[in-house]
Order: sequence, then C-alpha cells, then structure tokens
Amino acid sequence: MAKYDIVSIGDTTIDAFIELHEASVHCAIDHTNCQLCLSYADKVPYEKLTMLPAGNSTNNAIGSARLGLKDAFVTSVGSDENGQKIIRELKQEGIDTQFIHINKGVQTNFHFVLSFQGERTILIKHNKFAYKLPHKLDTKWIYFSSMAAGTEKFHKEIEKFLNRNPKIKLSFNPGTFQMRMGVGKLKGIYKRTEILFLNREEAQLVLKQSTRNVKTLLNGMHKLGAKIAVITDGRQGSYASNGSNKIWYLDEYEGPHVEATGAGDAYATAFTGAIFYGMPISDAIAWGTINGGNVVQFVGPHAGLQTRPQIERYLKTHPKFRAKEI
Repeated sequence: MAKYDIVSIGDTTIDAFIELHEASVHCAIDHTNCQLCLSYADKVPYEKLTMLPAGNSTNNAIGSARLGLKDAFVTSVGSDENGQKIIRELKQEGIDTQFIHINKGVQTNFHFVLSFQGERTILIKHNKFAYKLPHKLDTKWIYFSSMAAGTEKFHKEIEKFLNRNPKIKLSFNPGTFQMRMGVGKLKGIYKRTEILFLNREEAQLVLKQSTRNVKTLLNGMHKLGAKIAVITDGRQGSYASNGSNKIWYLDEYEGPHVEATGAGDAYATAFTGAIFYGMPISDAIAWGTINGGNVVQFVGPHAGLQTRPQIERYLKTHPKFRAKEI
C-alpha cells in the first residue's frame, strides 16, 4: 500500500485577489486580444482584497485533499512569513508538507490577481528557488504543473524519477514556461503521462498546430504519449479521449461566473480524482466540470472546491449530467 494517493509537484505562491469595479475591457472585433483598461495616472478604487496560497499545483494539492485523497506537496518557498503561511494552510487541509524546501534569503512568490467581470488578469513574478525532489516518493500518482524558468534541471530529475518508478501514474497540466520549453525538452515527461490537460489554445501551441479541430488536437496529444487526453474550452465545455477513436464531450456547468482563477486546476484535479477512484472518462469529465464550475462562483481557487460526497450528490440529483460520446 502506497503512503500517498497523489503527490503534487510545482510552484506555489501567495495570491492577492483584488476585485475591481472601475475598469473596462476592449477587444478586437472577433472578441479576441482583449485588454483590461484602468484610468492612467489616477487612483483606482477596488472592492475587496483577499490573500491566500495559490498556484496550479497548490490548488491541486488542496483540491485532492478535499476529494479524500491522501497527498503531499513538493515545492519551494522563501524564508519569510508568506512561506510559513503557505505551509500552515496546507497543513490545515491535511496535506503532508515535509517535502517543501525553504530557501533562505529568498522571498516567496507573490502575485496580484485583478478580478473583473468574472475573469482575471494576473501580475506575476517568479523568484529563483532551489528545488529538491525526494529520491523516494511512495505514491500512486503524481500531479505535475506550472514551474518557472530556470527549472529545466528539475524537470529532468522528475523524468528520471518517473522512469525509475514505472508504476507511478502522472497527471500533467503544463504551465506557460513548460509549454514554451517545447515538446523536445519534455519528451520524456509527455511519454510517461497518463492524463494530459490543455485548453484548446494551449494544445495548438504545444503541438504547433493552427487547426482548432478538437479531434486532430487530441490525436496529437496522444502521439506525445498521453493515455488520456483532455481539452478544456472555457465556457464551450470540454473534451476527452482515451486514444481509441472515442471522444467524450460535456458542456459547461451552469451557474454564475464571479472569478475564474483556479477553475482549470479544479477541473484537472477532480478529473484525476475520478480516474484514481476507478471511474470511466464520462464520469471524470462530469467531476471536473462540476468542480471547476463551482470554483468560478467564488473569489479565489479554493472556496468552491468540492468534496467527493458533494460531487456524487450532484450527479445523483442530476442523472443526465454526463459526458456524451461524439
């Protein structure tokens, strides 16, 4: 019996969520290339400020714990109060924090999230940390997501670890830098991926494809090595494939959109959780959609995270909420 069900690996941060009400959004005629605009050289009022631990893998660790998975977190923080805040709050969620490396003399990552009309714009700054991957991680799954530039060596360590431990399954949700690294540098990680999560635009970027055809993009993700390929498409729903020419689709979860930070992480977390619990892809898509759809109803990535009983209760009362094969 493995000690952990899942171990989350990736950067962590403190996010300051700032709710704006005096701003405007300007887009191209086809509703792309949108820009958030504030009054220049002026005092801009805001509604509320909320500060909490965040980051793709942080969100997965907390979301997995809420789903009943026993998990640990491998990351790095600075030797400051924000680093201690992250560790304290993760412990409160029941997450094993013994693999969090504290970097002396370095500040913990701190981001500003500008929330407006249900979407978010994030001001980011990644500090340079030393990362330590334990030689032994007694786990069934690893969830790997966003890391900053300068971590190429650490990615190689993870690849070697996965190759030494072929029974461990990998759920991979690449961040911006990881996508910019290119497929070549991450070839070994993609090859070991059990579940690969990308949104439609990210799939185009990773695969260097101009097509928006979902079937073509999913096939490309399988060719990288993913056994299960998942494409999310915002309010247009999501798609998943097991590589056998079967594609499942489910529309978005109905409800208000207050703030979108962490919705994709919540989706990937619950999808992975469902597969961990032995459920079919059609149920995994529903789990992910419900979790992500609840997160956008709150400010921040954690308030709307669902437990396993909450998701199962919703599915029981909404039996038609299942992905369909297309």
